[in-house]
Amino acid sequence: MDVIELTRELGKAIQQDDRYIAYMLAKQVNDNDKELNDDVEKFSKLREELNEVMKKDVQASETDHLKELDENIKATYKKIMNNKNMIVFQAAQKNLEDLINNVQQIITMCANGEDPDTCQPSSGCSGSCATCGGCG
Repeated sequence: MDVIELTRELGKAIQQDDRYIAYMLAKQVNDNDKELNDDVEKFSKLREELNEVMKKDVQASETDHLKELDENIKATYKKIMNNKNMIVFQAAQKNLEDLINNVQQIITMCANGEDPDTCQPSSGCSGSCATCGGCG
């Protein structure tokens, strides 16, 4: 088997991992959450409106509108982030990202000559790129 074939096998293994499955299930739940999707759409529209208003010369009368838009954006974002389905999704996404980051670090370490059987991915950033297995 060549490296590309082995990579495809790795991809299949990732898709069978519990973290991937949990992520996909949480994504599907979010996709089917009408209230959450309505809030995300509202948030996007509010941001677009804010961008349009900010492109103009802001008159004194528009500063109240800007303040109102800002408050609505913050409130809508808070509602989105407090949605139980979004909380579950974000946790599942983080777990999957951690898995992928570990895989990438191991591949990078091996490409740099480290022993594939003993190299260990780091769980956090030390701030030094010299000792890093790579960012995700």
